[in-house]
Amino acid sequence: MNSTIILIGPLGAGKSTVGRLLAEKLAVPFCSVDAVRGQYYQKVGYDETVAAQIVTSGQGIWGVLRYSQPFEARMVEMVVAEHDGVIDFGASNSVYDDEAALARVERALAPYPQVILLLPSPDAAESAAILKERLVRMLTAAGREFSDELFELNDYFVRHPANGRLAKRIIYTKDKTPEQICDELAQLVA
Repeated sequence: MNSTIILIGPLGAGKSTVGRLLAEKLAVPFCSVDAVRGQYYQKVGYDETVAAQIVTSGQGIWGVLRYSQPFEARMVEMVVAEHDGVIDFGASNSVYDDEAALARVERALAPYPQVILLLPSPDAAESAAILKERLVRMLTAAGREFSDELFELNDYFVRHPANGRLAKRIIYTKDKTPEQICDELAQLVA
């Protein structure tokens, strides 16, 4: 049994925040896929120029998501092979429309009993609303622009069945602090 803990979920679910806290509490390494994405994209042949052209062609972030999925599946395989401790997946790393890509990720995650989906609530609409509010606060505080397309994408991430297929456990986080979630996860994996 592999002791690596993998956190999955939509944008703003708290994967990075809770992942860092949990890694510190357990005294294990922490890897945020968003932080290492660029180096893995280079290894798997992802082309940033093509992605930028997709955005400017009017396909937006939906087009980039479709383009990146095959690369994401290969990246997941590499990340779990090369990292241990606590790994926080980006929101797109656990959502696949292509059955072959999803099956590939399922095989890569099969040896890991602690693949944990973080969601605010079992109700998808409530989760999407909570995450939208959280993302607006975070992006506004960071001075970053955003559009409704981001929230539509995140609603898609919340509702997508791939997260449920990949997760071995779900933790609902509504009204919990990151520290409380961390403590719950530490007890769960002990």
